[in-house]
Parts: sequence; C-alpha cells; structure tokens
Amino acid sequence: MSSKSGSEEKLVWWQLSMIGIGCIIGTGFFLGSALAITMTGPSAILVFALAAAGTYLVFDALAKMSAKDPQKGSFRSYAKKAFGHWAGFSSGWVYWGSELLIMGSQLTALSLFSRFWFPNIPLWVFACIFAILGLAVVLSGTHGFEKMENIFAVIKVAAIVMFLVLATLAVFGVFKGQGHGVNMPGTMGEFFPEGYRGLWTALIFAFYAFGGIEIMGIMAPRLKKKEDAPKAGHMMLILLATIYLIAITLAVVLVPFDDFTTKESPFVTTLDHYHLPFVPHLFNGAMIIAGFSTMCASLFAVTSMIVTLAKDGDAPKVLAKKGILKVPHFALGLTVLGLITSIILALAMPDSIYEYLTTAAGLMLLYNWLFLLFSYKRIIKLTGLDEGKRYAGIILILLAVSGTLLDKASRPGFFISLIFLGVIAIILFIRNSLGKRKKGAKVHRARFQ
Repeated sequence: MSSKSGSEEKLVWWQLSMIGIGCIIGTGFFLGSALAITMTGPSAILVFALAAAGTYLVFDALAKMSAKDPQKGSFRSYAKKAFGHWAGFSSGWVYWGSELLIMGSQLTALSLFSRFWFPNIPLWVFACIFAILGLAVVLSGTHGFEKMENIFAVIKVAAIVMFLVLATLAVFGVFKGQGHGVNMPGTMGEFFPEGYRGLWTALIFAFYAFGGIEIMGIMAPRLKKKEDAPKAGHMMLILLATIYLIAITLAVVLVPFDDFTTKESPFVTTLDHYHLPFVPHLFNGAMIIAGFSTMCASLFAVTSMIVTLAKDGDAPKVLAKKGILKVPHFALGLTVLGLITSIILALAMPDSIYEYLTTAAGLMLLYNWLFLLFSYKRIIKLTGLDEGKRYAGIILILLAVSGTLLDKASRPGFFISLIFLGVIAIILFIRNSLGKRKKGAKVHRARFQ
C-alpha cells in the first residue's frame, strides 16, 4: 500500500499484530489440527500449548533482531549476516521449499473441504481449480491482492468467532448433540488415549498451525517505531494462542475422540454433531476462503523469495525479470511447476498426500526456525535468560522434528524434507565449486598478463 508520496505507509504495532493473525490462520489450523487430535486425543490441548510456547521463543529472538536491525529479508538476512553467504542461500531456498510444500498442503486441504459437498469428485480436480484461481489473484497485481487478503482476513477470524460462540452455547446445553454431552477426560488415560508417544508425534502439526510468524520479521521495517516489533508479535501470539487453545478445547470436550477424522476439519465435525441447519456448510465455506487466502499469500511469498534470491545472485538472474503484466513470469513459472507437482501427487496418493505434505512443510519451516535461533546468538549479545529461552526453543523444535520418525504416516514427510535439504546442499556445493574455479581462472590469467 502506498502513501501519497509514493512511499510505503508506516504501520503502528497493533496493525502489524492483526496482519500477523490474518496471515497465520489457515488450513494448518483448520485441518492440521485434525491430525493432532486423531494422534493424541484431548491432550492436543497440551500439544498446542507447547507449540505456542515454542513459537513464542522463536519469535522473541526474531523480534529482538528486528528491533536492533530491521531487514526486509528477515530471517534470511540474519542467517547471512551471522554465518555468511552460504547461510543466506540455504535459508532462502529452505524457505522457498517450505512455502512450496505449504501450497501443496493447502491445495489438498482445500480439496478435502470441497469434498464435504462433493464427496465423489477426485482431489486433483479441486486442486486444479484452486491453483488456477490462485494464479488469477497473483496476476491481478499487488493492489488487488491486498484488497482480497483484507476481506479474507475478516472472514477467517469471523469463522473462528462463530465456532467459539456456537460451541460455547453447546457446552451449556443450548444445542443438543447426537446422544452425548460434554466429554471431560477424567483420567490420564482419557486425556492421553495414545500415550505420550501420541503427544510427541502430534507436536509437528501444532507447530505447523503457527507457521507464518516470519511475516512479522518481513513487515517489521514498515513499523513507525522499530522498537515496537516485540510488542506487536507478543500481542499477536497471545491472541492466536488463546483462539487456538479455546477452539481445540471446545472441540475435544464436545465430540468423542474416535469421531474425529483427518479427512475433515475437527470444527466441522463438532458442528455437524449438533442440529444446526446450514451452520456446518457456512463454516466449511468460510474455511475454504481462509485456506484460499493463505494459499494466495504463499504464492506471493515463494514468487517474491525467488526474485530476491535472483537479485542477490543466489538464483539465475532471469528469474527476477518482469513480463508484460509486471509480474516476474519466470519466477511465477517455477512456482507453477511446484503447483503442478502437488496436483500430480494428489492424483497419485489421494489418501495420504495431505499428511505427507503437511509433515514435510512443517519440518522445512522448523529447519528455518532452528537457523534463526542459531543466528540469534551471533547477532545479539544474549543474557543468561535469553540463552535459556534459546535452548528451550531449540529443544521444543527438535522434539517436534524427531516425533515424525515415530509415526508411520508422518515418516515419509520427514524423508521428503531431507530430499529438499539434500538438493539445496548439492546445488550449493556445485555453485561454490564453480565459483572457486572461476576465481582461480581469473587469478591464473592475471599472472600471465
């Protein structure tokens, strides 16, 4: 958004908080929470609390670096500053890979939401439709994108508020469910139906629901007062964690654990258990809009990251060139290839693709969060308390990453993330080797001239 002078308008701290909430709430929460609940039951409440704490610790580090030295490249710029050019290259491409996987996860989630109404239509058909609509939004330009995102943000928050109000009324008996009332776990066995192993494996999906805090670092340079970055993020996380925890709590106490499924949002499942005509359909429609919003944001993010990498010499320069529509068409083309791959995967593995992509996307996201915590120590002089918080954040992230190895359905996502890391490492090695050869050739020529 531009001011009259043509420069970007500055944000006050609460505006940045609202932008963060709007960008983060999406399919990771609306459907990813179903994976957590089916794995660990009512203890999903604890899982989301732990993920909220871990996210806070990561953001606390990001906010302090943003307040000291705001960077448009955010975490990527800090990695480069802390460890050198190779770190900026790796962090940027890991982020691109995570956002690409997130797009695939969102496309599949949107398709699953759509099958609530059209259960016999294959996932890939819906994935194609949403991919084309998303590209249309991106091609409408930045101004059109911002207008749509503002509308989408209002709808997704309204959907959660609607669920909270209706579920609270159900708790107090205003609505009658299908033969059961409130299901409060009375023993440890009821709270942890899958044991501590279930809690451990579910942690990755709770973290995934908080994915997007990076936007707070990217937008920090637009604050009127850069020292307000921590306050903006802390308020955003408090509101987000409160919304998440209340919504998850209401879902698990209103519906028996065995009734939840990974094919449907736990909130639609909950509302569907009560005699509320059209409400589950209305909520499902709002979730589709919310998921589509985050998918469009991811499209913009991956395209912008490719352009940034190209401008910094970390990707072919041609990817930064803009076409007739003033859109970097080569960068967008690379993103489209990723979308096509996601659609092909949805066609090949309709029953498991969402969990695979969500696990891999969450892991790639957490790899960058780890990078950020390692960069933090090199950029900021830490107190004893800061150091303790940094280690706590690292431990929680490592728990989430290792938990994927314990679950048969999540394990493929872990190996998909490793393949992405391996490809990035190979490209970096080849790039550095070619750079050394060129440098050596120049020195050799200079000696004989």
